Amino acid sequence: MTEHDSLARALRNRLAELEQEIARLDGETTQPLSKRFSDQVHDLEELATNESLEAAHKAEFEQITSALNRLKDGRYGLCASCGADIQPARLEAMPAATLCISCARQAG
Repeated sequence: MTEHDSLARALRNRLAELEQEIARLDGETTQPLSKRFSDQVHDLEELATNESLEAAHKAEFEQITSALNRLKDGRYGLCASCGADIQPARLEAMPAATLCISCARQAG
């Protein structure tokens, strides 16, 4: 078992959760508005919230997929900017991190 096996397993589990949540939200955003005009305001607010959540989940899905690809090809844990090792504490807090703290500070 490699040092990243448990992380890869956790990331794959999170991907499965995100897939389910994206599918649920997608189903909710395709529902027609209520027939009563007074209920449509609530429907539109809920639609906007669901669309925002779905976009955030899709972005996280892409980040995790990218992290899993880096794990496969041996680039995981290396800064995409300078090539240095990303600190384990940073990866623990942000498993999809692509930059070391120093490069992230410069970028942000």
